[in-house]
Amino acid sequence: MSKLYIDSDEHEELRVTFTEAQAGKRLDVALTEATELSRSRVQLLISEGSVLLNGALPDSKKVMVTAGDVASLCFPIRVPLHIEPEEMDLDIRYEDADVIVVNKPQGLVVHPAYGNETGTLVNGLLAHILATGEALSGINGEIRPGIVHRIDKDTSGLLVVAKNDAAHISLSAQLAAHTMTREYVALVSGGFSEDTGTVDRPLGRDPKNRMKRKILPPEQGKRAVTHWEVLERFSSATLIKLRLETGRTHQIRVHMASIGHPVLGDELYGKGKGGQLLHAGKLGFTHPATGQPCEFTSDPPEAFAQQLRHLRLYK
Repeated sequence: MSKLYIDSDEHEELRVTFTEAQAGKRLDVALTEATELSRSRVQLLISEGSVLLNGALPDSKKVMVTAGDVASLCFPIRVPLHIEPEEMDLDIRYEDADVIVVNKPQGLVVHPAYGNETGTLVNGLLAHILATGEALSGINGEIRPGIVHRIDKDTSGLLVVAKNDAAHISLSAQLAAHTMTREYVALVSGGFSEDTGTVDRPLGRDPKNRMKRKILPPEQGKRAVTHWEVLERFSSATLIKLRLETGRTHQIRVHMASIGHPVLGDELYGKGKGGQLLHAGKLGFTHPATGQPCEFTSDPPEAFAQQLRHLRLYK
């Protein structure tokens, strides 16, 4: 059992006015000197868009500050967390000495967080690894061991987990270079006049609701690109395929809602209930050890398939 600290839902606001002592220094360095926060945590807050410099998002942590500049930080209060291995019936589609490919069910949180300390995929993976005598990559720390990328709690589908640091570095590099294939299928509201399209709109945290993301001006948000293609049309909904060029939090859900086609069942960005009908159905990457191409597919879960059957009855 490990004693860790995790971010809670309660946030603390902190304002810092830089003095001559910090003038000419990088933002992350200056904030570390002016607060009791570690430099790594400051850098993470900046990358998450939780730091404003003179009321605007900084271009990067490398921006230099001047005397009189004001930084505003909004960060979650940390509380103790205990992570335990938990026996879980995982749908493992592939496993070797370097990677595990898991088909995550809808409703399962990927890693522990405040309010979800147990019953997550990580808890199940820890029990699985303990039984095999192997390990998970430690690059993302004890809270997210092996986790290279995430999918939302109420999104189902495939994700790859790294069992060692070398595999994690390779897979993360593929994500950054946009060479990892991640295709989704979704049922969305309404109809499309076009067969294909792209949503290229920057995303960032919604300042009015920190549980949500929203479209922001380019200078404030991070670039997010989603490609979509119509697979099947119904009277009030459309089945589409989506390919992520970037992987921002809630990207598909926010992008589709922004063009008037929220994912069916999405409670946060639409008017649905029961979890969004969004499934990560294809995952492809270059194997970090062998260099061979790997591709995996999975069908949508029964709730998704049942809704499709219903729509087809009244097509």
